[in-house]
Amino acid sequence: MARLFAFERGKSGDPVVFLHGFGQSHAAWAAVLDRMDAKRHVIAYDLPGHSGSLDVAHGSAAVAAKAVLADLDRRGIARAHLVGHSMGGAVAALAALRAPGRVAALTLLAPGGFGPGINSAALRRYAAAREEAEIAASLVPFFAGPAPANLPSLLAKERRAPGSTEALAEILATFFEGDTQKVLPLADLARLPVPKQVVWGEDDRVLPVQQARELPGGFAVRVFDGVGHMLPQEIPAEVAGLVERAGAS
Repeated sequence: MARLFAFERGKSGDPVVFLHGFGQSHAAWAAVLDRMDAKRHVIAYDLPGHSGSLDVAHGSAAVAAKAVLADLDRRGIARAHLVGHSMGGAVAALAALRAPGRVAALTLLAPGGFGPGINSAALRRYAAAREEAEIAASLVPFFAGPAPANLPSLLAKERRAPGSTEALAEILATFFEGDTQKVLPLADLARLPVPKQVVWGEDDRVLPVQQARELPGGFAVRVFDGVGHMLPQEIPAEVAGLVERAGAS
């Protein structure tokens, strides 16, 4: 059976598990990890159907959550701080709902499933893009400013793997009811007895920031001006600081 790929480093403290957004990989967290204590135990996964985990059985965010929990079991990790961006935020939330005792804290960056609003057209263009130029064009709505210069070539390289764009299309189809987004049980999530912070960019053109402002009680919410959907790459220092502080609480 294929295993999830993960980048792992450090051994200090509760593990911090990083779950990337749709169509990305563990590499999305590189700038955040560069700004964290190198001794801190971190695990950055490639989610099922993505990059190094392309051959892992994939589907909805719930399927990915089960796969992450199973891999943490395999590693003997009983408890971790889950950090998820976009689709990875939905995966982290579902893992916490499934096994709340396994979660030391939740940090959710523009998470999927927090409201029906979603830029489905932008996501479909992004999922279908294969070549560097079309990937670069598809990334425009995801960032408040320019995307990192190396990102289109990195994604194009990943998407050359046989079955990559087909897997993305299959995963993307699980997000929607028509052109609206499926919504997580937010009231249940709010009641979980773990620290929960939600972080959003004011200029997010993929998942509307209003979703952060309509949450039930139980979430600490931070909104950053001048930031789009791709918080790990747009404000890595701020994200690293929020993760470090949540882990220390």
